[in-house]
Amino acid sequence: MHGRPRKPFKPEDEAASVAKAQKLRALQSQFLSNHIHKNYTQEAVELSAALLEINPESYTAWNYRKLAVEYNLTHSASDPDLVKSIFDEELRLVENALRQNFKSYGAWYHRKWVLSRGHSSIEKELRLLDKFQSLDSRNFHAWNYRRFVASLMDRSEEDELKYTQSLIDKNFSNYSAWHNRSVLLANLMKKRREGFSQKDEVLTREYELVREALFTDEDDQSGWFYHLWLLDQTVKVESLLLVASWPAHGSNVAVLRESCTDGFASSSFNVLQFNSKTFPLVVYFNEAVEGVNSSTVTVSSKLNKDKDLIWKPLSSNNSRTAQVWVAQIDLPSTQLQSSEAYPFEVIIGQSQGITSVGGFSYNYATRLAFSVCLQPPRKEHTEGSVSGKIVWRDENFHAFEPCCVEPNLILPIDLLSINSEQDPKASTWQKEILDEEIKNFRELSFCKIGKLTLARLLTAYDALTSSYKLAHSEEVLKIYSDLMKLDPSHSQYYKDEYSLALLRQVTFDRESLFCRCVKYMGLSSSDDHHPICLRLHKLSLSRMGSFEKLLWVQMLDLSQNELRSIEGLEAMQLLACLNLSKNKIGSFTALGPLQQLKSLQVLDISYNEIGTHPVDTTRYLCPSPLSHSLASEWNQDDSVTSFWEAFLVLKGLKLTQLDVVGNRIADERFSQFLVKVLPALKWLDDVQLK
Repeated sequence: MHGRPRKPFKPEDEAASVAKAQKLRALQSQFLSNHIHKNYTQEAVELSAALLEINPESYTAWNYRKLAVEYNLTHSASDPDLVKSIFDEELRLVENALRQNFKSYGAWYHRKWVLSRGHSSIEKELRLLDKFQSLDSRNFHAWNYRRFVASLMDRSEEDELKYTQSLIDKNFSNYSAWHNRSVLLANLMKKRREGFSQKDEVLTREYELVREALFTDEDDQSGWFYHLWLLDQTVKVESLLLVASWPAHGSNVAVLRESCTDGFASSSFNVLQFNSKTFPLVVYFNEAVEGVNSSTVTVSSKLNKDKDLIWKPLSSNNSRTAQVWVAQIDLPSTQLQSSEAYPFEVIIGQSQGITSVGGFSYNYATRLAFSVCLQPPRKEHTEGSVSGKIVWRDENFHAFEPCCVEPNLILPIDLLSINSEQDPKASTWQKEILDEEIKNFRELSFCKIGKLTLARLLTAYDALTSSYKLAHSEEVLKIYSDLMKLDPSHSQYYKDEYSLALLRQVTFDRESLFCRCVKYMGLSSSDDHHPICLRLHKLSLSRMGSFEKLLWVQMLDLSQNELRSIEGLEAMQLLACLNLSKNKIGSFTALGPLQQLKSLQVLDISYNEIGTHPVDTTRYLCPSPLSHSLASEWNQDDSVTSFWEAFLVLKGLKLTQLDVVGNRIADERFSQFLVKVLPALKWLDDVQLK
């Protein structure tokens, strides 16, 4: 219980505990016999009450009470007084059980069930709640029940808001009162009730209220959490937006149907080089959505004439909702003798049906237009040139010389973002509120949580004005760097936030992103064209983000960072070559997004921690194979059984090059498994396979 220290266990208490346990076992035995035989006599019902007064956490006993009530009602429905007495007895029992443990889920739910039947008065419920909340004003069970009772009583949300104010005035450390206040305010603003229709005025009042608490005791966390909720309400986009797509609107994409290791890739961002019968169409929303299909998204082109595209959500948990959706467009099966261009028109929101998890609908049509130029294989490739091996050494990467940069080389990066007319611009009141909060919280930047809040405020301000510049990017990075030293116990969280802030800086505009792009010169080529690689190595990244800016990337170097997972990487559908070496990846389940990268051919996961940890703490990301219909593919293969996490991730990929050396899992038996599960593999740990 909040604020109550644990008392040491005395020897005399042990004897009482043993006697209580014996009595409880006897009661449970008799009760279960009554329950099994559907015995609802007065004596049996009283016995269940005795059990619940000792152990309010017996869910089976509460369910038995419901069955007993239903049974007794069938024999007394004609007597209103008897019906009332039955339900009053249940309320009395719940009250006694809550005195024993007023955090009992079963007791609170049973009381809700009794009141919802409509035979009991609810007038005394708020008085009862006052009694329990006086014992522990932060008991979230009581607060949940209070919302239920207020709804039954048709008590106004304005009155409940005043009640939370009264409790906060008594004790601003009451986290539950702050939380209930956020629930009530969200509803009042949504309904635009009188006094709550102007969001800026409401939030300004609330900032002043919580600021008083924070400046009184900066170490109390209740107000900080409420301030974080206010910040979210300040910058929240209350509409569903399309934020990026590939191919980008206005782009001209050249498709070379050759492997990325053939050495003929053009040094241009708008060239897609891969050996496949399809190419991806990707749409990226500002939050997870459902309803993306051939009815809500229409695609017009000669390449997919009379064909409905199948849209798939790129989700790590097999959900029907996702931020990123992809459809595969079929390429002609015939061999091309010359280049051929195909214009595309994509209309998103052609009909209603795309809805977000936040309850917003995509109610406007967005038109994207681009062209795809299919190019025949190069002469050298058709004459049988041998595919090379990607070697991720520094000497193989060369920066672009400014004098040699083509004007159209970096244009598609700018086109990735969707400049929709529906995209909300930062309003004056939002910037004014954030300006005021930033000024105030610079005074509290001496404490850890004050620094963290300042970093969040500066990040939010930059997000509102990001069409101009990231004015506070360097300051945010310094704050998170300082917090890692000041608060080592939470350093992983600060590292993650630092990584996201750094990626926002790196991907902010074409100049900053272009600085990280280099030419890969490690493949023999008969001309001056070389693959473009985005190198984000040696940045101490512990988390990835800003994927909406990276949809064009085909070659990515993330080596020598501190990544433990690659969540979100599934959005990069063009990715063909990926270097994850020398990170902190501890299992194949942390590599789950690779399952959805169907263009991936080259993968380096060497010198990670795969197989080091006996317990895979990321396994929840990848359900047991027993829940999948893979029995026919297993065939009792012992190697697959031993490496089922790797099997689920790698199965279906067309990798031609894989490096796993330096992981504890890497041994001869695992190598044999990899050769078996990856039939297209040509290179394994620098060894060319026959």
